[in-house]
Amino acid sequence: MQALELLLNRSSQPRLQKPAPAEQELQNIIHAAMRVPDHGHLTPWKFVVCQDNGLSRLGDIFEQAAIDEQLSEKEVQRAPQLPHRAPMVIVVIARYQQHDKVPWVEQVASASCAAYAMQLAAIAQGYAGVWRTGIYTQSKLVKEEFGLKEQDEIVGFLYIGTSAADFISRPTKSSSEFVEIWE
Repeated sequence: MQALELLLNRSSQPRLQKPAPAEQELQNIIHAAMRVPDHGHLTPWKFVVCQDNGLSRLGDIFEQAAIDEQLSEKEVQRAPQLPHRAPMVIVVIARYQQHDKVPWVEQVASASCAAYAMQLAAIAQGYAGVWRTGIYTQSKLVKEEFGLKEQDEIVGFLYIGTSAADFISRPTKSSSEFVEIWE
């Protein structure tokens, strides 16, 4: 897949099934993340790859977080199944490091770029994915389970697998609403 075609046609694919990326393909995904903008070469990220039993472990964390957040009984029952919507989930974490020239927001942005790069690398290798956020990215319990410090963030859960449905194309938005050109 050509780079420009990938960038112009990328779309989240939420219905995923096996197979997940194999070992070398996963390494390509991780290496793509390592190439994102990183002011000061801080590598302010951590990636936790959940597969097989790891998906159940993540589901157990979600279930406990749902209980702690006092979500509805239906949401508590649904929580342990959420990671199983894909054969692989990569937890993308921004690990903040105090630095005079690289503020918190820039480090979170770098980790966010890493999530996006991983999704693009998965798509480029014939896989599909969706970057999910929501209540579990902000849950104190989930953050504790991943050993996060106060200023660390979970920027998302990147669900990756093989598309279980036809390609879902996002409508193209007019860029004129979002772009201002100064000459």
